[in-house]
Amino acid sequence: MYENISLYDRELGIKSSFSSDNVATLYHGDCREFLKEVPDGSFQLIVTSPPYNIGKKYEKKLNLEEYVSQQDEVISECVRTLRDEGSICWEVGNYVDNGEIVPLDILLYNCFKEKGLRLRNRIIWHFGHGLHCSKRFSGRYEVIMWFTKDNDYVFNLDAVRIPQKYPGKKQFKGPNAGQYSCNPKGKNPTDIWEIPNVKYNHVEKTIHPCQYPVALVQRLILALTNEGDIVFDPFLGVGTTAATAVMNNRKAAGAEIVKEYYDTACQRTVHAYKGKLKYRVDKPVYEPTGNLAMTSNPFAGEET
Repeated sequence: MYENISLYDRELGIKSSFSSDNVATLYHGDCREFLKEVPDGSFQLIVTSPPYNIGKKYEKKLNLEEYVSQQDEVISECVRTLRDEGSICWEVGNYVDNGEIVPLDILLYNCFKEKGLRLRNRIIWHFGHGLHCSKRFSGRYEVIMWFTKDNDYVFNLDAVRIPQKYPGKKQFKGPNAGQYSCNPKGKNPTDIWEIPNVKYNHVEKTIHPCQYPVALVQRLILALTNEGDIVFDPFLGVGTTAATAVMNNRKAAGAEIVKEYYDTACQRTVHAYKGKLKYRVDKPVYEPTGNLAMTSNPFAGEET
């Protein structure tokens, strides 16, 4: 249906061959083949959630050495195509074998470190729903490893600040007594993110069984890129990264081997471009109270 993807939607003009001028370049096939045509230093942000090697229908289960080798090959090309001021965010969970878990962030860390990348945060994505375990505690988190290529990197904190819990709190004493003690632009969201995952009744839900939410990737895109930058997802899935990038005035690139996921990614990217994408907005798990009763507590600090 979408073999000539450039004709799929003339207004957006999705392409399958990479150019930095494209609003969106979505490739049906292996990301390693796609990356061969991408020049060095093309992408400002590379963000993805790779297969976890647990035998889902979109992956071939490998032994761990083969899996790490395959990931390392992709990561090498990602580092090559990343701008000096750019970032890589690898969102992973656990590999599970006969009830034993292997944290993939630990398994893959050296693939990045050996290439000179610097780990800036190990972000914990916590969510409330998932599979229930009977012989261990049920898993309710995954990890985003955020690496940079250099010490001089894009980080727009103000773009992703969340509301202060006590926005009316003021300094108790000292030269700033009586002044607001928290940043009026909002609070740093820290490295633990409470964002609902995509379940069967979620407004974003598509045919993909392991889909991450727009709110998750949007924080990364807003914080680690500027408008007009290119965001790349080597394991595109149903296009959450590409759609979110386009929705926020960035350019998108991605590769996906499963045709039905690729088609869905194209559709969602066009919908995002036209302002029609359905998604759950990013919002804090609490509502700020503005409670001034806390202003007299000299020990009540608020991170800025």
